[in-house]
Amino acid sequence: MRQVGIPFFDTTAVRPGHSEGRYEGAIEESWNLRPLPQGGIVTALALRAMGETLDDPTQRLRTLHTTFIAQVAAGDVTVEVDLLRRGRTMSHLRAEVANVGAKRGHLTTGVFGSTRVGFAFTELAPPENLPRPDDCQSFRDPIPSDVPFEPMPFWERRVEGRRALGHRWDEDWVPDRAETATWYRFDDPPFLADGTIDPLALVVLIDTMPGAIGEKVGRQDRPWFSPSVDLTVHLLDDCRSPWVLAHNRARYAGDGYASIDMALWDFGARFDDTPRLVAYATQLCLFTFLD
Repeated sequence: MRQVGIPFFDTTAVRPGHSEGRYEGAIEESWNLRPLPQGGIVTALALRAMGETLDDPTQRLRTLHTTFIAQVAAGDVTVEVDLLRRGRTMSHLRAEVANVGAKRGHLTTGVFGSTRVGFAFTELAPPENLPRPDDCQSFRDPIPSDVPFEPMPFWERRVEGRRALGHRWDEDWVPDRAETATWYRFDDPPFLADGTIDPLALVVLIDTMPGAIGEKVGRQDRPWFSPSVDLTVHLLDDCRSPWVLAHNRARYAGDGYASIDMALWDFGARFDDTPRLVAYATQLCLFTFLD
């Protein structure tokens, strides 16, 4: 059961349209990152519609892949869902989110599967000896008056970030590794009735990968940003803490593109649990420079 009045639940809510597999929804402007809604929230909307179509609580979302074909702006959207295959233990769906009247938008495929017998291990590990969120500088802390900056609603009202490894964008530093670690939490955490964070919300937190690029290249005289080409996310475990650690690395940049990845870790509400890997993602982005 999802609580009414939680912005994440409200924005990802869908209602049936006028034909089979068609849903309608709306993306609120508070999810905007200069100048469009963050890609993760658009993807979450597609996944919500897939879940409504599948309607099988025994199969949970395991992996997804989004291709950002055309821009999706805040406002009314349509979601077209295609149930590609419904299986006893695994099902495949595809959905496209687009603004009303637009020909194309964000296309997502999702694979849902039931619990299976298998092996269990985690080979990744988070960085060690990181400060807790209260000891980290927030993205919302004041910036120097001589630094031009236009606040973005997503970071100001929906998701707070606190850098635990690396630097905030307005600092001066000597570039070194393409690696950051950031504590994230929703202003209104989307907890489900069982005490876990809605797994679709992790897709929002993990679609924040260009920070590792910025850490590598440092402050630039020529403003730039890096729109997503695609996003692949593996949802691995339940998240029970409002604070999630995002470990972000950029593996390669060249020819105007970059390959990045991110792991989300749950350290528990008091940050003293054994870290659990709850999601892992990879992404290709491109570079756009602003003159």
